[in-house]
Amino acid sequence: MKVLKSHKCLDGMVQYWQHDSIETKTPMKFSTFIPDGNLNGCLIWLSGLTCTDENFMTKAGAQKFLSASKLMVVCPDTSPRGLNLPQEHESWDFGSGAGFYVDATTPGYKDHYRMESYITRELYGILESQFSMKGRISISGHSMGGHGALVLGLKHPTKFKSISAFSPIVNPIQSPWGRKAFTGYLGENESSWNASDACELLKAGHKHPFPILIHQGSADEFLEKQLLTNHFVEAAKLAGQKADVKFSEGYDHSYYFISTFIEDHISHHLNAQRGSQ
Repeated sequence: MKVLKSHKCLDGMVQYWQHDSIETKTPMKFSTFIPDGNLNGCLIWLSGLTCTDENFMTKAGAQKFLSASKLMVVCPDTSPRGLNLPQEHESWDFGSGAGFYVDATTPGYKDHYRMESYITRELYGILESQFSMKGRISISGHSMGGHGALVLGLKHPTKFKSISAFSPIVNPIQSPWGRKAFTGYLGENESSWNASDACELLKAGHKHPFPILIHQGSADEFLEKQLLTNHFVEAAKLAGQKADVKFSEGYDHSYYFISTFIEDHISHHLNAQRGSQ
């Protein structure tokens, strides 16, 4: 790994990193904010469509609350870069910047777009070995990244202490964004898509022992057709998964929304790290 740039911030350090990934077979970037002193744990933040490893770090206003909570955050990029696969660069909601946190099975993509394994194995292993975060890792994200946080957290409940999400795509097999991405990454067999859908995972018996926190803006332009938040509310209820889904009046899909409520999410993960229920 090498550090590309560093910035002192709120008695801590923001750093941007690059390393050669075993999973994606490409260079991968991630950013970190590490407060000074003894840390209580680490939060993996998964960003949304078109984002990079920089969006959360520069827009969410989270460093103040992370510093007070002594929580580290790591923000991986949203896809491999530097490739030229079929349709990879033709639209903003598929391919580059839109990895959907799945392990692809389709020709070409299966060799590089292994974002589930990158997060849950490679990046997770880096956090354990290089940052001493073994057993102290939580996961969160926004939109496509909220989908990733819910799916990876539900599939790997012993790896992640807690889960939260802003404006997540909760039922991608019913969402135009999800259906486009899953067709391209996972192929035409729709039965294989269920393992990457939070609602379907709940229906199949996957649960997390710590309550899941979701914030969703009522004025989000993508709520009704893409995000489908109420599908998760119903699936969690039927599955017996504890979930606190907060609909916030008047808020949209932007980082203005995230910056308003990010302190609540950091507190949620800090409570999990301390063992609170």
